[in-house]
Amino acid sequence: MSMVNIRQIELVSNPAKFDDEYHFRIKFEAIAPLQEDLEWRLIYVGSAKSEEYDQELDSCLVGPIPAGINAFDFLAPAPAHHLLPSVEPEEILGVTVIIITASYRDKEFVRVGYYVNTYYEDEAMMETPPATVEWDKLYRNVLIARPKVTRFQNPWDTGAASPFDAPLQQEAGQSSSGGGSNYMLDSAPLPPPVTKAAPALPSAEESDMSGGNGSDHNNGFGSGISNGHASGHGGGMDVEMVA
Repeated sequence: MSMVNIRQIELVSNPAKFDDEYHFRIKFEAIAPLQEDLEWRLIYVGSAKSEEYDQELDSCLVGPIPAGINAFDFLAPAPAHHLLPSVEPEEILGVTVIIITASYRDKEFVRVGYYVNTYYEDEAMMETPPATVEWDKLYRNVLIARPKVTRFQNPWDTGAASPFDAPLQQEAGQSSSGGGSNYMLDSAPLPPPVTKAAPALPSAEESDMSGGNGSDHNNGFGSGISNGHASGHGGGMDVEMVA
C-alpha cells in the first residue's frame, strides 16, 4: 500500500490572471513517519506535441513527515512567455494541462493533472481575439474539482515496491466546498490536452472525453490517470500537522 495518500488539493484564487502565481494548499496523509523528505513539482504543459515545452514552474522538498494528516502551501510562478512553443493567440487561448507530482527518494509515486482554460473575460475579445496576445487581460481557470490522478509503485523505506502499489488510475470527485478536490474515487483517463482556442471552460462531462488533438505527448495521462509554505525551488520545508 502507499505510505502517502493525497486527501485534498485546494487552489487559492481561481479563476485568476494568467500571470498570477499558483497557490495550492495540499493535504496528505502519511501512514507512518518517513525517513526522508517528499519532493513536489508543478509542471505546465506548454504543448501536447512535445515534452520539450513542459515548464517546471517550481519544486520543493517537504519534511520531516510525521504519521498522520499533514498540509502545506505550494506557491509557484506562472509559465514564462518566452518558453512557450508559440505566443500566437490560437496557441495560447484554449485548454492545456498542469501537473502536480510527488516523489520519494527520487521516485515519483503520484501525479495529479488538471485542465487549465486560458481566455479573455471581455466578450468582444473572446469573439475576436487580438492579433497579439494581451497578457495583462488574459485569465486562466483551473478545473480544480475534476483532477486525474495516477499512482505508481514506490519502495518507500523498505527497499522494495509493494505489489499493491501498481499504477492506479483515478478521477477525484467534486469537493462539496467547490474549492478543492477529494481523492480515492472512480478511475478515468485524462485526454491529451487541447491547445487550440476554446471560448469557454469544458463542462464536467466534456472533461471526461477521450478526444483531443491526437498528439502523442500527454505526460502519461492518455493511457490513464490519483505542510509549511513551499515555494523554495528545492529548499526543505516543514509540514503542518492537521488535527
